[in-house]
Amino acid sequence: MKFITDLFNNRIFVSAALGWFVAQVLKTLIHMLITKQFVLERMVGSGGMPSSHSATVCGLATAVGMCYGGGSYEFAMAAILAIVVMHDAMGVRMETGKQGKVLNEMLEIFTNMGKQISAEAKLKEFVGHTPLQVLMGAVLGIIIAVIVMNI
Repeated sequence: MKFITDLFNNRIFVSAALGWFVAQVLKTLIHMLITKQFVLERMVGSGGMPSSHSATVCGLATAVGMCYGGGSYEFAMAAILAIVVMHDAMGVRMETGKQGKVLNEMLEIFTNMGKQISAEAKLKEFVGHTPLQVLMGAVLGIIIAVIVMNI
């Protein structure tokens, strides 16, 4: 029980976790406003606005920087992690989502031609992020960390 208490008293952990949670809630609400439907998967799924990956790692890096300073090895590790995660979200994972969309369109064509395709064959299209989604997640994570670290 002490571990759980210590974890939730750790402002660095709380900054990162709260960054993820707030981004996921916002992502779900934005998706609901645009599509007019509530999709529970958006609460835990990848892709969309804002990037919860960026909010998490930027919340972490900001809190670590505020706690240990910009010259610390802790901040260096957190900052490099944030850069790698955000770059990956815009690069490899974004391309994976684009490929998933194209492949799903091909599956739809095959289905319309009378070919039997299982429902499991459909690929996820919400995987990566646009630069704007990453930027908004980063800004959100930084703001949350600044608030949490100053409480």
